[in-house]
Amino acid sequence: MNRERISKITRNRIIAFRKASGWSKSDLARACHKDRQAIEKIENGKVNVTLYTLWEIAQGLEVGLGKLVEG
Repeated sequence: MNRERISKITRNRIIAFRKASGWSKSDLARACHKDRQAIEKIENGKVNVTLYTLWEIAQGLEVGLGKLVEG
């Protein structure tokens, strides 16, 4: 699996968990102490996300970090 594939899977999982929660990007941003633009950039693949940021998002979504990144 290459870097772009892992990134796409992770982004798609963030979006899926967010939508399953019935949350907007703003809702997720508030839950993980980010701004809406940061969440939008992450979901659109405009930035490389650090492990710590993924952890913050997972905490906001109340899922384990592995749920966002497992292949």
